Amino acid sequence: MTRRASLPGADELFRANTPALSAVRQVAEATTAAPAAPQPVGVAQPKTKKGVRTISRRRVTAAEKSPSGRELHEEKITVYLSTDELFDLDQARLMLRGDLGLAVDRGRIVRESIAVIIADLEAKGDQSILARRLRGI
Repeated sequence: MTRRASLPGADELFRANTPALSAVRQVAEATTAAPAAPQPVGVAQPKTKKGVRTISRRRVTAAEKSPSGRELHEEKITVYLSTDELFDLDQARLMLRGDLGLAVDRGRIVRESIAVIIADLEAKGDQSILARRLRGI
């Protein structure tokens, strides 16, 4: 008998907790596709390219555009900030907490900021503050 502990392997540690995207796409296609008439033998089926969007893009209405706030978020991005930018973000958080009595975290501030800047972009287009700042004006 060995004295080594039995540890889980990488497959058990890193298994997917949610269905793979291909499984979701197959379920979506199965529920939306109507049963088609059987194709005669010898007729070539149209080939679809892999990686091409088959599900239409979800359109967000104005009522749905408010930031998500405090909830479990399933998507994540990484944003690298300079020391000064992170300091400014923390200063804004502390100002909101101390002066305005709003206890919010940095993520909430970022989500609210994104919602405001995207609403401005959609309303003003080329004259939005985001477009002007990115052009360097």
